[in-house]
Amino acid sequence: MKQRFPVRALALLLALCSLSVAPATAQLAPVASPSGPVVAGPYAVVDAATGEMLLQRDPGAAWYPASLTKLMTLYIVFEELKAGRLALATPVPFSQHAASMPPSKLGMAVGGSITVEQAIQALVARSANDAASALGEKVSGSEAAFAQRMTQTARRLGMTATEFRNANGLPDPGQVTTARDLAILTLALMRDGAEYYPYFQTHEFMLGKQRIGPGMKFVEMYAPYADGLKTGFICSSGFNIVGSAVRDGRRLIAIAFGFRRADLRDEFLVRLFDEGFAVKSAGSRPKVWQTRNDAGHPTTVLSQGECGLIRYDMPGDAVWLGTYGDWRTARNVYDVGQAELGALGARLGKEYILPVTVNKATRQAAIIADLEPAVAQKLCARYRAKNQFCEIKKPQDFVAPFAGFWR
Repeated sequence: MKQRFPVRALALLLALCSLSVAPATAQLAPVASPSGPVVAGPYAVVDAATGEMLLQRDPGAAWYPASLTKLMTLYIVFEELKAGRLALATPVPFSQHAASMPPSKLGMAVGGSITVEQAIQALVARSANDAASALGEKVSGSEAAFAQRMTQTARRLGMTATEFRNANGLPDPGQVTTARDLAILTLALMRDGAEYYPYFQTHEFMLGKQRIGPGMKFVEMYAPYADGLKTGFICSSGFNIVGSAVRDGRRLIAIAFGFRRADLRDEFLVRLFDEGFAVKSAGSRPKVWQTRNDAGHPTTVLSQGECGLIRYDMPGDAVWLGTYGDWRTARNVYDVGQAELGALGARLGKEYILPVTVNKATRQAAIIADLEPAVAQKLCARYRAKNQFCEIKKPQDFVAPFAGFWR
């Protein structure tokens, strides 16, 4: 997985910023999806062999990295492995600090330990915050010292706008990056840590009797081309992803920020890769390291007040097929509706089993979401012809506490 540019040349190339694209401002804006626009943040698609920026929007805009931070944690761990200061079998103990990290986590007890290899797998397959902190302490003595090394390493690689405060990506207003910088880090991971890169394909693994996983949904969605890397989420950053895929011997990497739902993020990345592979290039496009970073502040995607609440952020219409006493019944009704869509020759929708509470009683609404309006009309016409319940709902109909879906 060799690149055609030397790492040390990046610092010199950064001096050519006067030739780079204009600085970007972090913002949320619509991007295309199969049935309508989806609001998202910055994104970038880069050719891994040449470093060319193939597709982009605001790649230099500041953003909170969330668990994409763990890419740098792993880069440094790979450096330690290559230098012989760590081995895959080296024990990684869990201090009180590491064990206290909030989920996602392994839940190791204070004084317990795992191997470096298990910690790497845990970062990929579970995005374990406690394992990331434990690795930082193992390498640098404290997580704070490790974060300083992370930032120093970022500067050495040419990540001029990135600052790290911890090893896992948990919220910190001083921990920021850009799509441009994460693209540079991903290229460095592939080049400098090539022998360890296959760990990014970890879907699950066994830790004692505990099954850890699953890995990235995107890898399944874009099979057989996709082969990793990492997702990340905190409320302020929304759902983010860095992915890699190979088609016809050509490798691209893509970064996308700021989605309000994980499924919309993954679907957008599939489309972004398809568009990226369609771009033909002779090596003359601007390189990712020639892209200027902006000096702005990250945008907040989800405020603390709305983070974790049930939201309908999908485009297109939704079809409501009734409300039932338990989830399993509602899911069976949803499955039948998907079969009806298949019989119509239409693209299938998305599962949206919505809990509806009225007078302290909760029932489950069976909803097929993200449908093109004409398809939703055809499906409900098919149901009504059989005297079965079916109503079309618009995105603005989904307002908590969802009493309008009681039936």
